[in-house]
Amino acid sequence: MIEIRRWENEEAEVCGVDDWHSRWVLLVRVKKWKKKIGRDGDEVSRTLSESLRSSSPKLTPSVFTKMQSSPLILEEPIRMASILEPSKPSFFPAMTKIVGTLGPKSRSVDVISQCLEAGMSVARFDFSWGDPEYHQETLENLRTAIKSTRKLCAVMLDTVGPELQVVNKTEHPISLQADTSVVLTPDQNKEAASNLLPLNFNGLSKAVKKGDTIFIGQYLFTGSETTSVWLEVSEVNGDDVTCVIKNSATLAGSLYTLHVSQIRIDLPTLTNKDKEVISTWGVQNNIDFLSLSFTRHAEDVRHVRVIADSVVDLAREFLSKLGDLKQTQIFAKIENIEGLTHFDEILREADGIILSRGNLGIDLPPEKVFLFQKAAIYKCNMAGKPAVVTRVVDTMTDNLRPTRAEATDVANAVLDGSDAIVLGAETLRGLYPVETISTVGKICAEAEKVYNQDIYFKKAVKFVGEPMTHLESITSSAVRAAIKVKASVIICFTSSGRAARLIAKYRPTMPVISVVIPQLKTNQLRWTFTGAFEARQSLIVRGLFPMLADPRHPAESKSGTNESILKVALDHGKAFGIIKPHDRVVVCQKVGDSSVVKIIELDE
Repeated sequence: MIEIRRWENEEAEVCGVDDWHSRWVLLVRVKKWKKKIGRDGDEVSRTLSESLRSSSPKLTPSVFTKMQSSPLILEEPIRMASILEPSKPSFFPAMTKIVGTLGPKSRSVDVISQCLEAGMSVARFDFSWGDPEYHQETLENLRTAIKSTRKLCAVMLDTVGPELQVVNKTEHPISLQADTSVVLTPDQNKEAASNLLPLNFNGLSKAVKKGDTIFIGQYLFTGSETTSVWLEVSEVNGDDVTCVIKNSATLAGSLYTLHVSQIRIDLPTLTNKDKEVISTWGVQNNIDFLSLSFTRHAEDVRHVRVIADSVVDLAREFLSKLGDLKQTQIFAKIENIEGLTHFDEILREADGIILSRGNLGIDLPPEKVFLFQKAAIYKCNMAGKPAVVTRVVDTMTDNLRPTRAEATDVANAVLDGSDAIVLGAETLRGLYPVETISTVGKICAEAEKVYNQDIYFKKAVKFVGEPMTHLESITSSAVRAAIKVKASVIICFTSSGRAARLIAKYRPTMPVISVVIPQLKTNQLRWTFTGAFEARQSLIVRGLFPMLADPRHPAESKSGTNESILKVALDHGKAFGIIKPHDRVVVCQKVGDSSVVKIIELDE
């Protein structure tokens, strides 16, 4: 046994050296403290190095460095029995947010209310199916559920984009048999059958060649379902494409998505149908997020911003009814090789990224999918922009429990740094929408407990570099202070939401209550308060929990404290059980021209 005493604020402790791993852990710690320990440190390092070489000659410092960079942290010794202990109930199911797609199985007021209670914070409306009237009725039910549950929920509009579809007007099931042929035709007047599938696109024959792979299904091919099929192009004849069916399947419903692997489809990212939906349904309902399907270039995002601005200009006289889409955040949905290739430029332009793993899983070799996910999420984290992952518990569409692989996949998405998880078919047409949200939330919460925030924080600070901006320095200091004093919560006063998002960027281990202070604005026709958009848009950011403050209280205090609104925020935290007597709370706010981080210790 070797004893290292506590030096200043470093957490040195008695460490065992009974095995090579413990010895190496101790060696690395000692080397970090050598300047403080002096010659004793040299002696201890030398002793451990010799011991290591004798017991594990193959282990090198570089290998260990990679091991220590793991996003997972487990305290030694690991008590396996503790894994079976039930999780403590919490008002916040998880720091990671859940986006639920509302549809036939999840559009009633009762089910939506249960989804909100289970942890859904963003409601997604997928316009690749259903008409605006149908979605409007669902949205009205969502608003009713929000009022009854008093749970805030944001709205996301998901565009169709250049999505190819098989049209089945009769809606009769179509059985496709393996090793037989089927013709894909652009003639939508023809009836869909087992040997003929009409498409909504007339350029497929010009885009594909013999040997190309095509996937068709209601929610794309997963490999385990019988409702999707993959085809291999055998012949191109005029506008028609003949394919060999590779697996037997039954296509049910009126529309099925068609995806051609690694082939560019010559269609605009924002279709005329998308523009119409945005300019009517989107403006009418002040949507918080626009999910731009099949984003392939940064120009796609810029084009949408222009469209959004022009919509507002054209509807200027109706602003009192239509709202302003300039505040809507645009999330680029990466779904193919082209979007992957231009990822960096898309990330700079977009407000957030959605990794559409269903389509990406078709375009990418299976062994490369995880690598793109980790790299893309890391880039989003360092940029301080939300990273959202899709397709995690597909089997829960029809089953009450996820598979082992799916449960692990959810946890890994959290450990990778995801801000939110999107549930598609699982809540849209799934049999267990509420249970799915609850299950995913519980898995996320467990993964967050072992998230290695210390390593992440150091990486984020190093990435930002020096000198930091004023706001970046303040927010990172707030997170550091909260962790050092073991605060139960961070409270951030903000008007734009930027400060709160920057705090969340550093992934504090405790919730961040974002107190959004409304501001009074005018367009020379009427007075309006801002703040609602900013509050709802934080619902997709990991660890952020918004609270709309009384507009009579400014976000910037002139006197050094804003006791009234702070008391409201503290009472809010106490009411939901995240703040208790004698807890420490870190507060971040502006005082005059200065930004202040203060630590409060609560009384009884």
